Order: sequence, then C-alpha cells, then structure tokens
Amino acid sequence: MRELDIAAMRAEYGGEPDLTESWLADGWEPLVRRWLEDAVTSGIAEPNAMVLATVESSDEGPRPFSRTVLCKDLSPAGVIFYTHYDSAKGRQLAAVPHASATFVWPALAHQIHLRGSVHPVPDDITLAYWRSRPRNSRLGAWASQQSRPVGSRAELDGLLADVTTRFADVEDIPVPPRWGGYRLRPDVVEFWQGRRSRLHNRIRVRLDERGETLAVERLQP
Repeated sequence: MRELDIAAMRAEYGGEPDLTESWLADGWEPLVRRWLEDAVTSGIAEPNAMVLATVESSDEGPRPFSRTVLCKDLSPAGVIFYTHYDSAKGRQLAAVPHASATFVWPALAHQIHLRGSVHPVPDDITLAYWRSRPRNSRLGAWASQQSRPVGSRAELDGLLADVTTRFADVEDIPVPPRWGGYRLRPDVVEFWQGRRSRLHNRIRVRLDERGETLAVERLQP
C-alpha cells in the first residue's frame, strides 16, 4: 500500500470573483443562503451539513466537543438543528448555551463559521418540522437513546423493531418527549473563500443582540 503524504495534500483555489465587503451589504443571511444554494446546485452531498461545536464541562475544566449535524432552517434569526435533549450535545448546551457551527464546501472553496448563543425553539416549530420527516426517521428518533452506549448493532435494530411494532397502527407518530430543535443565534459570522497562494479571503460580520450588523471587517488569512 502506498504511504500517504499528508503534508503534501493541498488544493489551489481561485476562479470566482473575490469576496468583498459589498457582498454583505444586505446582511449575513442572504450570502449564507446563496452559498448554500450554490452547494445544492453543484450536487454536493448533504449540502446543509455543518460541524457543531459545543463545550463539555469536566473535572479538568471545559473541553471542546464537535460533531456534524444538519441545518434544518436558515433565517436572519440564525440556524436551526434538531436532536435529543438528553444527547451529549443537549446536555452540553443545557450547561453552556453557546456553540459554533461551520459549513464547509471544499469543492466550492467556501466556508462559513457562525458563533453565538443556542436555545431550544418553541414546540410549534419542532412539531412542524417533525411532521415533515419521513416515517422511518420518526421511528429512529424513538428507537435511539442518543449518545448512550449500546451492546451491538443487533440490539439497536431490535429497538427499532420494537418501536415499529408499537406505532404500527399510529399514522401520526408523536414527537418524542425529549426531542426538539435548537436555534443558534450568531453574534459572529465569518465567510472564507479560498484563493491562490493561500491568501484566502476572510470577512467577519459582528452582530448585536438584535441581529443587526455592528461591523464588517476583513481578516488576514
């Protein structure tokens, strides 16, 4: 097997017009939406995937904790994702209600990073999204005690079989009692655009508590 030369792995970016501060004239959300639409048009798998980082408290002090989740709503108020409230991320957000989320689309040389406070969304928003989910996804949410150990894949499949039987005659499967959405309301949004010679474009938007733009500033790569 050929040994991988990880240190030599790199891509040369460029091609589209340079990202400028003027692209943020209408706020941060339209550009996020535009780049997300570009990812969809390009055929990128799971274009709404974002790396969510939270803080885990421990006896040794706070520790970073990250994983990939799917953004399920985008608005000027922020981004929404769904999970079990008793999952690792749910417990961490209950203790420290702040997080970051990063969209990465290397094929387009685009990245977006958001940081801010995170709070559960109202029940009616969770219910509306829940009813849009495929039946199998609803059953999976009931079957899994997210982030908890399980003995084997067979045991997990058995849990799904149990809830499938339980709801066999139920057309409208209810929302699990400890499942719902969170909204990350950013106070910082940073846009990254890959450029030649590693002189990438980085523009940071700072927001106030109402979501209004305080500053738009270019950062050195």
